[in-house]
Amino acid sequence: MSTPELVSYEPANGDELWRGKYGDVDATVGRARRAWPQWAAKPLANRIELVRRFANEVRKEQEDFAQLIARETGKPLWEARTEVESVINKVEISVSAYVERTGQKRLDAGLQGSAAVRHKPHGVMAVLGPYNFPAHLPNGHIVPALIAGNVVILKPSEKTPAVGERLMLYFNRAGIPAACVQLLIGGPEEGKALVAHPDVDGVLFTGSAQVGIAINKRLATDPGKILALEMGGNNPLVVWDTPLVKDAAALVMQSAFTSAGQRCTAARRLVIKADMYDAVMGEVKTLVDRMIIGGPFDDPQPFMGPVIDNQAADQLTESFLYFLSNGGRPITHLRRPHDSLPFLTPGIVDITGMAERPDVELFGPLLQVIRVDDFDQAIAEANRTRFGLSASLVGGTPDQYNRFWANIRAGIVNWNRPTNGASSNAPFGGVGFSGNHRPAAFYAADYCAYPVASSEMEQPRAMVGVGFRE
Repeated sequence: MSTPELVSYEPANGDELWRGKYGDVDATVGRARRAWPQWAAKPLANRIELVRRFANEVRKEQEDFAQLIARETGKPLWEARTEVESVINKVEISVSAYVERTGQKRLDAGLQGSAAVRHKPHGVMAVLGPYNFPAHLPNGHIVPALIAGNVVILKPSEKTPAVGERLMLYFNRAGIPAACVQLLIGGPEEGKALVAHPDVDGVLFTGSAQVGIAINKRLATDPGKILALEMGGNNPLVVWDTPLVKDAAALVMQSAFTSAGQRCTAARRLVIKADMYDAVMGEVKTLVDRMIIGGPFDDPQPFMGPVIDNQAADQLTESFLYFLSNGGRPITHLRRPHDSLPFLTPGIVDITGMAERPDVELFGPLLQVIRVDDFDQAIAEANRTRFGLSASLVGGTPDQYNRFWANIRAGIVNWNRPTNGASSNAPFGGVGFSGNHRPAAFYAADYCAYPVASSEMEQPRAMVGVGFRE
């Protein structure tokens, strides 16, 4: 029986981009397990030098890599270029994070001995990558894991395998042994097998809440396996009193529609003060009308490309129709300019009058609007979700922002900034259905190594003085 193949298509035109055979989970994990002791034994300085060489390998083909990302995801080339920059920059950020978050400590101890705190790697780490940032987000797990002394198996999204393959190529070209950072091609079944494999010591996941919760359940009886979950959000953007209406509208557009709404930090719900509604929504509609939607290499460059595939576009269209059928009022219609391709125009719907509002992450250019009259109501609406990744307040006073920051349940809380575009020099993660309190980005070092306390003396010295006869 022949090995099945995975095929990747370009969202912007439907052309086949890549195909490859499914991987063997047991063989891949076996290679990683055998390679780990030697990699973990390398001096830290050596591991850091190798990941720095990886950054240089990416830098050599920076434009070519950006074009591959743009083709496989459909995102505009300008945005793919920023993703490649993030891949390169992640190395030095991760080096700094490892030193700061997992540094060694020497402590005082009795009897002229010493005590120490050091960190050890976990072993074989499985990284399950998403399709929206198929290079940057997996890389944000891989580089810290390698620095800490782990070996890594990347299972990229089945929708973006070509980018995953290229990323692995750069690591291997840098001199990191092939068994220490491997690619596993496959779909959901391969992902499940990798997560459950007894020789995998950690699972680092970025993706939907549905899949993340299933992984959490699967590993509930395996407490020895480290698990870091980043599962997106139903993120609120609150617009309050501000004279800068055009700026507020621009922040709405950036938060809701950058990456065609396919960011885990994208604003899904706009909570707006009722007397700001007409002015802000008028400016938002003007910007929607002016927005360029197109392919990755169009000239002029588009603000927004397609969503990942027709299935995603169909699901978003159905969600928009659901809102309209259950009390929602359209502000701008979600439309399909091309029947056979997954391009969408931004959909904005006022759901203030809906009795029941679905608490789900709608991963695309679909924004829900809720009008409120007072600030306490705005905070209550913002917190009306099981998710807790990102939230922003636009406008308001410093005192109101302090109240907002103190009361919003989210891992990222911003003021007069978009909900997305978090800094890699800060922790990145959420609570509730958004994560399991293991933030990534600068804090990724925390889940890539575990602390070990030691009490040490060069020679054994001990005596027992109570409870023994002369």
